[in-house]
Amino acid sequence: MKKVISLIFVFAVAAAMSFAQADPVEGFWLSIDEDDQITAGWQIFQENGVLFGRILSSTLEPEGTLAYRMRDSYRGFPLAGRVNEMPLAGPPWIFGLSRHATGDWRGGNIIDPLDGRMYSSRITFRPAGTSAGRRNFAVDTLEMRGHIGPFGRSQFWTRTDEATAASLWIVN
Repeated sequence: MKKVISLIFVFAVAAAMSFAQADPVEGFWLSIDEDDQITAGWQIFQENGVLFGRILSSTLEPEGTLAYRMRDSYRGFPLAGRVNEMPLAGPPWIFGLSRHATGDWRGGNIIDPLDGRMYSSRITFRPAGTSAGRRNFAVDTLEMRGHIGPFGRSQFWTRTDEATAASLWIVN
């Protein structure tokens, strides 16, 4: 009986440890557009089992820029206030995603800071050394898919460190 209880305890601890580990989508990422240009440094993080992402710096705007391309408000946006008066860096432009599986998050939204459009989103982690479709991933990659109805597009973001993600601001 003691062996059974010990075994159950070991499995419970192992399960708790695996649940507590960060999902591979969490961390710091460089967004890369369709022209293979870095556009921003991002932090992807979880709060209460929901995935969010915020811009830390941008290669397209100077530090301190407001989100002037955004609308006043968006359905489901997690912060109160006028969105177009918020800073570009800091607010959660990716929000509301739920874990479908480890490394696969769905059902949330992303607001494109370049045009203010909100898209339904899906984020899928692609580990280095794997492939999907015709793409091979040499480095850890996030497939960031945004769509409106049946129409969508993917960007492929690369992992970075916090210092790099926060240091991309252009100078006026």
